[in-house]
Amino acid sequence: MIDIAELLTFIKVAETSSFSEAASKLFLTQPAISKRIAALESNLGVRLFDRIGRQVQLTEAGIRLLPKARKMAEDLQDIKRSMTLQMQDVSGELRLSTSHHVGLRRLPKSLKRFQEDFPSAHLEIEFTQSEEAYQDVLKGRAELGIITLSNKENPLIESLPIWSDPLTCVVSKDHPLALSKKLSLIELAQHACVLPNKNTFTRQIAEQVFGKQGLKPKVRMNTNNLETLAMLVSIGWGWSLLPSTLVDEKLVVLNIADLNVERKLGVIHHKQRTLSRAAIAFIELLKSDGTNL
Repeated sequence: MIDIAELLTFIKVAETSSFSEAASKLFLTQPAISKRIAALESNLGVRLFDRIGRQVQLTEAGIRLLPKARKMAEDLQDIKRSMTLQMQDVSGELRLSTSHHVGLRRLPKSLKRFQEDFPSAHLEIEFTQSEEAYQDVLKGRAELGIITLSNKENPLIESLPIWSDPLTCVVSKDHPLALSKKLSLIELAQHACVLPNKNTFTRQIAEQVFGKQGLKPKVRMNTNNLETLAMLVSIGWGWSLLPSTLVDEKLVVLNIADLNVERKLGVIHHKQRTLSRAAIAFIELLKSDGTNL
C-alpha cells in the first residue's frame, strides 16, 4: 500500500527540487522528508531521486510516477471536497424520541422551523415517556432524545439542558388545603396525592424532597400522563406536582418552600455515536429556541 503522506511529500520534493524547501512548505524537518522518500522508494522498489551534490533530480521512475501521483492527489482532494459538501448538507433521516409533555409543550415551534429550514431532512419522532426515550438513545434506537433530564449521570449519555421546568404543588379549589397560606411537608404528607410512576424522573425528584425529612408521599394513584394528573387533581383526588405550564384556573397553587423544585428539560445523545448533520442542526435550533423563550 502506498502511503498518502509519502506520495504528497514526493510531489513537493519533485516540484521544488529540494528536500529542505519541501520540508519548509510541508512544515516538517528535513530528516522527516528524507525518511518519507526513502520509505516510498523502498515500498516501490525503485529510486525516485538522484542526489547530485546539492541538487535533487527525478530519476526515470520518478518522472513516470509524478503525473500518477498528482492524479492521486487530485482524487484525494475531490474526495475531501465531496465529503465537506455532504457534511454541509442537512438531509437524511433523523430519529427523535421524546416525552408526550415535552413534545406537545416545547417542540412544536422547533419542529416547524426545522422542516422549513431543512426540507431535505426527514424526521421520525417517537412519542413516549422520558425514561423510555432515554433508553431509546442509550440502545441506539434514536439519535436524539428530548426529555426530562435525569438527575443521575451516565458516562455514555451526553445531556444538554435547554429549558427550566418549575414544578408546582397544586390542589383543587375545594381541597382541604386550598385555603392554607403556608404548609410544611409534614402536613402535606398526611394528604393523598397523585404522582407519576416510581421509575420516572419527576417522581424521583418528589421522593428525594420528602425523603430528606424522613417522609413518604401518600400516593393514591400513579399515571405518567401529566394532563391526566392535572384532571385528577381538579376533581379532588389529591395534590400533585405539575409543571407550571399545566396550571390553570381549576387548580390552586400551594405555598410550600421545600417543594420549590424544578426539572431540567433538554436533549440527550449517546457519547459514542457520531452525530449526523441533521442532529447537530436540530440541537442548535433547540438551543436557539430555548434561549428565546
